[in-house]
This record gives sequence, structure tokens and C-alpha cells, in this order.
Amino acid sequence: MLLRDNIYENIRSDILSCHFAPGDEMREQDLAERYAVSRQPVRDALLRLEREHLVTVHPRQGYRVNPISLSDARDLLRFRLALEPACVTEAIEGASDSVLKSLDEFRRFSGNHENFIAYNRAFHTALAHASGNRRMAAALCDLIGQADRLVRVSVSNLRGHDPAKLVAEHVALIEAMQRRETRSAARIIKAHIVATEKRVLPALRRNAVIIEER
Repeated sequence: MLLRDNIYENIRSDILSCHFAPGDEMREQDLAERYAVSRQPVRDALLRLEREHLVTVHPRQGYRVNPISLSDARDLLRFRLALEPACVTEAIEGASDSVLKSLDEFRRFSGNHENFIAYNRAFHTALAHASGNRRMAAALCDLIGQADRLVRVSVSNLRGHDPAKLVAEHVALIEAMQRRETRSAARIIKAHIVATEKRVLPALRRNAVIIEER
């Protein structure tokens, strides 16, 4: 991987994992020192992230991690609602038995909140790749990564939520997929995403780094 791509991936990951929180100020020199590179690959990365609406450039002042817009959060979750059931359907129709069997590793979870975020991301990423459709999988994985940022910002609401219920929903989906029950699996994944929206958006509204409109 080229240096500029590596720096872009590192900064993007740090934004989506909220190491750089919404509203944080960023300066090229500070980032260059953090990642032990010159300012040019940092500048290139930040311009790419501006095009993705993750940062805003302030001439002669630096950069700012964009707040999360409620409308953008809704858009992200609605896009996922359209895309993830399609990936699940493609997996049921085209994936081998061994690919669907490999989802069994997600039947159990133990750990803290941060562990659950990693487990949840890995599960939904596995669903994306099980589709066998590289373009759909790439788009869904991007949505899943950005959704991590929503979850972390709404962490106060999620801490009281029992992960066992979410894991049970994952198990129900895995079983429907392994039985190749397309309608049942589509219903489960749609309900799962709708429940996420109902849980996350109210928590985002209560957070100071959220803005109501784009």
C-alpha cells in the first residue's frame, strides 16, 4: 500500500473510531508528527476525507472533524436497510455451505462494550463478504465502518442495552441463512437495522456534537 493510502486509512480509522471525536480540531503538523510522516501525505489524506464529508477545511486554520448530522445518520441507516438485506439474499442464493457455516463463529459473544463493537462490525462485515458481490460488499463495509462512529457517539444509550438480545438476533439470522430461508432472513435483518435506528438516533439527538441538519 502506498504511503498516502496508508495515512488516509489511518486517519479515517481514527475518525470513525472516535479517536478524533466529532468537532475536534486537526492540524497537518500535529498529524504528521503523530503518524511520523511529512505533511504532504497528511494533506492529501485530509482532502480525500473532506470529499467524504468527514472533515472540513478551514483555510489558514486547519481542519475540523465534522459533527454528525441527524439527517446524514438517518440516510446512512436507510442506505444500509436497502443494501444489507440484498447482501444477505445474495449470500443465501450463491454462497457455499462452508461460507454460511463459517458464520457460526458469531453465535457467541463475551466481553465489554468495545469488544461488542468489534464483534458486531466483524459479523456484519462477514455478511457483506458472504454475498460474493465485491461492489455491494465494499459499499456495505463502508457503511458499517461509519455506523461504528454513530454507535460510539451514542455510547451512553447503548451501555444499558443487553448485547445478548443483539447476539440472539444474529443467531436467528445465521440459522435462517444456513437453512437458505430468504424471506425469513430478509425479515430478520430488516428488523435488526430498524431497531438500530430506533436505538441510536434518539441517543444522537442528546449529544452535543450532533447537528440537526447537514
